[in-house]
Parts: sequence; structure tokens; C-alpha cells
Amino acid sequence: MLFSGRANPALAEAIGARLGITPGPITLRTFSNDEVYCRFEESIRGADVFLVQPMCGNPETGVNANDAFLELLVMIDAAVGASAHRVIAVTPWYGYSRQDKKSAAREPISARVVARTLEAVGVDRVLTMDLHAGQLQGFFQVPVDHMTALMMLADHFTGPAGLAGEDLVVVAPDAGRVKLNKQFATRLGAGLAILDKERPQQQVAQIGHVIGDVRGRTAIIVDDIIDTAGTLCAAGEAVARAGARRVVAAATHAVFSGKAYENLAASPFEQIVVTDTIPLRPGAPDTVHVVSCAPLLADSIRRIFTNDSVSEVFGGQNHPF
Repeated sequence: MLFSGRANPALAEAIGARLGITPGPITLRTFSNDEVYCRFEESIRGADVFLVQPMCGNPETGVNANDAFLELLVMIDAAVGASAHRVIAVTPWYGYSRQDKKSAAREPISARVVARTLEAVGVDRVLTMDLHAGQLQGFFQVPVDHMTALMMLADHFTGPAGLAGEDLVVVAPDAGRVKLNKQFATRLGAGLAILDKERPQQQVAQIGHVIGDVRGRTAIIVDDIIDTAGTLCAAGEAVARAGARRVVAAATHAVFSGKAYENLAASPFEQIVVTDTIPLRPGAPDTVHVVSCAPLLADSIRRIFTNDSVSEVFGGQNHPF
């Protein structure tokens, strides 16, 4: 049985269409004092219950990221209390994922807090996509199925509307993304370059120089997240200054907070390709293109339900770290 929270109901509908089922009836609302309420409107006893709820805000439904997280928790608790056989959290965007370590004294490891809380309310399994760091899986004691949009995004660029025939170079935004970008480049048959990046504080990045040859080529900057897009735009400008003929970008999670749209509109990017793990708020620039991850998630859900291998979806290559 498939149910959707209010964070991304359109994604849940698309997943249900691929599975040939309709998301089940569920009442979700926020009281006047901002408390969240949940009730399943049909019996779920003995069922494998898949709860589609990325931990992100959605302006159309009026929830923010923290609302979405709490709503997921109460959905899990309600399902456990209603005697579901298994409760699987389908949360392609894992909230607080960038707070995965202590960068300074007296800071929390918030990504671990999220994992512990999900387990405390009784989740049996977590299905997610492109974690900021693969080690986040180690915060859990329940199984974590880690999907990646890497192949899906690469196939977009090699398709009819992509960059087939171009002299391509994939640009890693920092040293931590080299392995992911190398796999991406291999799939495209492209070269690889790396940006020298430092981050003096949260949401601030300084781009040094480009390591590798991008002159006269079409550069694809690949990352897992686009937040305010300040770092991405700085990377695009650095690549353009290094002589790239065209600059495009790809990322799994389109957080697009703050002045992201303004930054992207003023950037040198001809195309920014993202997935629908997070719903876009209105006003996105025309250069933003969305590729749906619903087929990938639906296939994974079907395999979890039938106890088949999930890693076979990627030929075992779903750990791009």
C-alpha cells in the first residue's frame, strides 16, 4: 500500500501510476497551533506500507521542511499502531543530510538525530536517493536502500534532447565529488576536471581554479544538491573563465532556497537538469529542466515488496562515493 505525505504528493501519484496503484486515502492537516495530525482512512493491517515523504517544504500544501519531517514521523507511528506488516519510509530527499558531522565544537550531528528518530518511531526500512555522504547509511540500524539519479541524469544528456556529439567534460565541484563525477563521465564517455573549492563557513564557497582541460568544450557540473545556487554559479563562472564553450549543470536535489532562482537566471548555465525529489516552487528559470525519478523509485518499491535485489536496478553501481 502506498501513501503520500504533503511534501511531494505529485511524486507519489507518479510512483503509483508506475506501480498501477493509487495512493491510499489519508487525512493530514495542521491545526491552528501548528501541530500535525494524521489518520489512515482505510485498514492497513498486515500490509507493506510505503510512505512517500521527502523531508522538504512544499508551498502548494503549506508545509516546510520541519513539518514534513514531523509529518513523516506521525505517519510511521500511525502505521505501526495500525498493525502494518512493514513500514517503509520513501524519502528521496533526506533532511539535514549536510549536517552529518561536527564541523565546529558544540554542534549537533543532525543527520544522525533524524536517523535515530525514524528508528525510534518504528520504521522498518528507508528508501532514499543520493545522500550527501554515503556514510549516512551508518547512522541506521534498519536497512537503507540508497538509490542514485546518476544514470538517469547521464542518460538525459545522451538522449535526443541532450548533448550527444558534443566534446564533453564533466566537472566535479570539489574533491569529495570526484568518484561520482568519474562514474558520470565514464557513462558519457567524457573527460573529467575538478574545481578547487574551499568552504570557509556554511552556505559560502570559494572557487579557486579548474584542474583539468575545459577550454573549447561543453562542461557539465554535476552535484547532489543545488541549494541557494551560489556555489554552483561560482563554479559555472570559473569554468566559463577557463574557456569552456558551453556550461550546463546537473543535480539530484533541487532545494532552490533563498535567491536560487535569481542566481541561476544570472548564471552562464544554458541548462540546469534536476529531478523531482523536491517539488519546484513557482518562478523557476526556463533553463531548469526536471527529470522524474518516479520510474526509479517505483521499480525499487516493487523489488522491496517482492524481496528482489534492489541493487540490480543499477547493476550494483548505486554507491557513487
